[in-house]
Amino acid sequence: MEPSLLSMFLPAIQQLPDDRPLTRDQLITRDFLISKNGDLEIYFAPHNEYINNDAKIVIVGITPGWSQMRIAFESFMKELTAEKKLDKILKETKETASFAGGMRRNLISMLDQCGLQDALGIDSSAALFERNRELLHTTSFVKYPVFYRGKNYTGHQPDPLKTEILAEYATKVFPEELRLINSHALIIPLGITVERILCHLYTANQLTGHTILFGFPHPSGANGHRSKQFEQNKYAMTEIIRRWGEHYN
Repeated sequence: MEPSLLSMFLPAIQQLPDDRPLTRDQLITRDFLISKNGDLEIYFAPHNEYINNDAKIVIVGITPGWSQMRIAFESFMKELTAEKKLDKILKETKETASFAGGMRRNLISMLDQCGLQDALGIDSSAALFERNRELLHTTSFVKYPVFYRGKNYTGHQPDPLKTEILAEYATKVFPEELRLINSHALIIPLGITVERILCHLYTANQLTGHTILFGFPHPSGANGHRSKQFEQNKYAMTEIIRRWGEHYN
C-alpha cells in the first residue's frame, strides 16, 4: 500500500514550487487526497514512509497535523532537488518533520523526567532526535494527515475505532507497521486516544513483544491537562521505563 501511494503522488509533488513556503491551498487539494468520508479527509504526506526497523523507542501520535504536513513536503522537495536517493530522502524527511516545534520540547522534557535517557544510556532524550536517532521510530496510528471539517483531527470526534476509514489504519495498517520493528521496543503513546488504540490492539493479540508506556500525556501546548496528568502518572511511568531498561540492557 505505502510504496504505491508515494509513487502515485510523486508526479504531483514534483509540480510543487521548491523556492518558497508551501500553503494549505497547494497541499490540501484533490491532488493529495487519499480518502474522504463526509467531513473527514485523509491526505498524503511523505514523512511516514520510512520505518526504522531497529528502533528501541517508538513514539506514536494520533495523526500528523498541518504543520508537520507542510514541513514534510518542504523537506521532501528540498532533498528531491538535491537529487538524493529516495530512501535517504524519506529518512531525512521523517527526521525533519517528526513532532517538530514546541511539541518536541515538551516531549523531551517529560521523557527526561521519567529517566528514559538513563534506561538508554544516553545524555538526554533530545539525543533521540539527533545523534542517537537510530534508536527512535516515530509514527501515528493514522500515518497520514487527517482533517475534520478542515481542522487537524484530534482523535476524539469522530471515534477512530467506529469510523471505517480511520479504523482501517488503526487496526490494520498501524499494527502491520509495529510488526516491522525487530526488537522489544518501548512504545510511547501520546495521549489517551492513542493509548486506547494500543489497548484495543493488545486485547486483540495484535500487539505482542513490546512494552507500552501507559499514562503519557499528549505533549501539545494546547493540552491544558498535560502537567497535571504527567505528575499523576510520573512515578508509574518511571517504573515502567526502569523495568523495560533492565531488559533492554
